[in-house]
Amino acid sequence: MTRSLYVRVVLTFLAAMGIGLLVSVLAGLALFEERIDRIGQNDLTAAGEEIIHVYEQTKPADLDRFMESMVKLTSYSIQLYSGSGAMKSFKYDSGMDDLAISQESIRKVREGGVYRSSSQDEMTFIGLPFQVGGERQALFLLPSSKNESTLTHLLLTILLLVLVTGSICILIAAIYVVRPIKTLTAATKRLAKGDFDVELGVKRRDELGDLARSFNEMALDLKQLEQMRQDFVSNVSHEIQSPLTSISGFAKALKDINVIAEDERIQYLDIILAESGRLSRLSDNLLKLASLDSNHHPLEYTTFHLDEHIRQVVVNCEPLWSAKNLDITLDLPQSAVITADMDQLNQVWTNLLSNSIKFTPDGGLIHVQLRTRKDGYAVTLSDSGIGIAPEQLGRVFERFYKTDRSRSRSGGSGLGLAIVKKIVALHHGDIIMESQVGQGTKVVVHLPANPPNQA
Repeated sequence: MTRSLYVRVVLTFLAAMGIGLLVSVLAGLALFEERIDRIGQNDLTAAGEEIIHVYEQTKPADLDRFMESMVKLTSYSIQLYSGSGAMKSFKYDSGMDDLAISQESIRKVREGGVYRSSSQDEMTFIGLPFQVGGERQALFLLPSSKNESTLTHLLLTILLLVLVTGSICILIAAIYVVRPIKTLTAATKRLAKGDFDVELGVKRRDELGDLARSFNEMALDLKQLEQMRQDFVSNVSHEIQSPLTSISGFAKALKDINVIAEDERIQYLDIILAESGRLSRLSDNLLKLASLDSNHHPLEYTTFHLDEHIRQVVVNCEPLWSAKNLDITLDLPQSAVITADMDQLNQVWTNLLSNSIKFTPDGGLIHVQLRTRKDGYAVTLSDSGIGIAPEQLGRVFERFYKTDRSRSRSGGSGLGLAIVKKIVALHHGDIIMESQVGQGTKVVVHLPANPPNQA
């Protein structure tokens, strides 16, 4: 049978209480047994000396009656041994058995000594010499079994009350502890079913409160992640659907070859090829992002000249910027040595430069600058393009985000800047973009000269 946490808490407490009480009693008896015996013997000695003193003062004719009255007065039992060894017993408790006292102890007391029980004796008692007439007898005082049973019952009652009271308290405390866990369990089941709007209202400052707050944060993160997933699926579907629609439409038109002129047929085929290339680039970018996110392909660090690297990227993009008669100026100091992944940084400069070329009007200006910083380099790429509105500037690095949705046929998928930001972050750098509508855009990339793990 599965036990709930509530039952486990209660049973654990009861077991701990029982073991604790047992150990406490045994330890207490072991530590204080000698002191308790000594106190009991002192009390018995004082009572015995008082009995002897009263006897010597009163000289009662009936010794037995005198001893019986002393037993009632002191609540102690008495065993009196005469010189011949005969024993008279005067019991406070009639159900109490006589104590077997050794002849050596009796002889010692009759000879005038005082006897105190030791750990080898069955119970605590004392022996005093007692002069009756001309005969010295041995007077032994024993504690009453009623007194001992009363003390035992009192101790057991106290222990039982402690156990019962503690059990009631732990029952209440267990409810207080288990209730938020049950709430958390129910919330977890809702979360597992896809309900990310769950929130725990547990306001505590203990570990359960920390757990509840962590759960709420996790639920919020999962909700945001689910929203991102839905947006991602929607964006990918949209980006794929648009070129597929074009490809399908123009392919169907090409089937009727008799009603399509040769120049239109070539135009349709060019559109199909362009849209196919767009799908291919989208697929490549998605694979690139997936690879960067999963770290399946870690960075391959090499040491190279950053200035020459950027200059080569600009040369490779010459067909793009020369077609628009753009003026590109370079301010790249020599000997800018960096340790990084050359292929990944090539993607960064290519994407940034391609964006600037795409959104800069014909005859515009693009300026690339490289500056040395204390911890690395700052690469600034500024253009005289159309710029970005302030409300859109904060989202340009989001995946599939496009500042101008009307440019959906320009070949962009909205993943270029997201890839750039991811690569820069993997190099422990950062990227900043500044822009004003109609005045152009400036992008600043900060990169360390050496990665932290190789510094």
